Amino acid sequence: MKILPKLALAAALATGMGSVVLTAPVSAQKKKEEAGGLKLSPEALKAAQAAQPVLQQKNYAAAEPLIAAVEAAAKTEDDKYIAAALRYELESGKLFAAQQANPNAPIDEATLAKPLDALIASPSTPAADKPRYVYRRGALAFNGKQYPIALKYFEQAKQLGYNDPNLPMLIVKTKMEMGDVAGANADLAAAIDQMNASGQKAPEDYYKYAIGRANKAKMVPETLGWMRKWVSAYPTAQNWRNVLVIYGLQQGSLATLDKNQKLDLFRLMRASKSLADQNDYMEYAQYATDKGLPAEAATVLKEGMATGKIPSGNATAKAMLAAAEAKNKQEGSLAPTEARAKSAGDGKLAALTGEAYYGQGNYAKAAELYRLALQKGGVDANEVNTRLGIALAAQGDKAGAKAAFDAVQGSPRAELAGFWKTYLDTQA
Repeated sequence: MKILPKLALAAALATGMGSVVLTAPVSAQKKKEEAGGLKLSPEALKAAQAAQPVLQQKNYAAAEPLIAAVEAAAKTEDDKYIAAALRYELESGKLFAAQQANPNAPIDEATLAKPLDALIASPSTPAADKPRYVYRRGALAFNGKQYPIALKYFEQAKQLGYNDPNLPMLIVKTKMEMGDVAGANADLAAAIDQMNASGQKAPEDYYKYAIGRANKAKMVPETLGWMRKWVSAYPTAQNWRNVLVIYGLQQGSLATLDKNQKLDLFRLMRASKSLADQNDYMEYAQYATDKGLPAEAATVLKEGMATGKIPSGNATAKAMLAAAEAKNKQEGSLAPTEARAKSAGDGKLAALTGEAYYGQGNYAKAAELYRLALQKGGVDANEVNTRLGIALAAQGDKAGAKAAFDAVQGSPRAELAGFWKTYLDTQA
């Protein structure tokens, strides 16, 4: 038997065989090499020595029969290991060359399965190399849409300590493709938590992927949870707008909101600076007008004009602003209404007066009247608590706002309050 050092094979497109010289050692080194080396039969060694330089030159056509000869000569486990390693490098090299020649052509990786299986099963494969082979076999199965097989290998690679950064997401995607959305979501949440704990912020695409798959599976609570995580991690104005529109403003939205609820959603868009264009500002102003809040409608329209998002030539917006200002002037002071609300037998007038004060930007008075409405009763407590939280948030009272939002129960108000709490958590 002849002996040569064990090979440390790479598990990408090439194995690294080209860097190892297959030569028979001199007798003086024999005992040292026998301690940790491979023992090849003379026939297998001779065939491998003929195949390796041809493979190293990337002459794959000429290497094919030479590697077949190695496979035919293989008798021992070590022989079979070398044969599988050479076959894997040959097939990988052929695929890489084909891809380089025509990047758009489909790639059939099926030829890699047999040598990879042999390398994984071989007792001669170095322990340090096996995790990479297992991972590569999982990727092969994933690309071939053999998801149960892919999951088996990916989880085995993880158990073996393989730390490729793509592995956690591949496990998630494999479970998703198998229909295990809940399991995939749990794995993805754990991966994100681990990345964030290590100081490496999880990519934004992770959140988008989870939202898309949960939404496709019609898992509304999970979709909402991922949307909140997304804007918590990446609280840009564009992301806030996307989330809130998907939640309650677009056709086929996750929640069916009435006008009162949409008004509070637009208030969150305004707070998060995610009102994007004239349509957003004018729709918000219309909801405020319909609710009898001309001061709020006027404020929103003026903001849209000041930022340029409502073009200066928008005649409809100008007419809406003029009507809102006239109505606000006509209504005058809220003091008499506030006095009647305080003496009323229930909290309905107090809630309406709180709304009017909020529309005027008097958030302290609004909060006072909302609390009075809750105390007197006879009102929708979930709606009033939502608006109490909004008023307190506008004053910068995060703790008070969160307490009010925590008191909101039932869909869709609790979900809306949840988005407000997420917004507060993103504020410095």
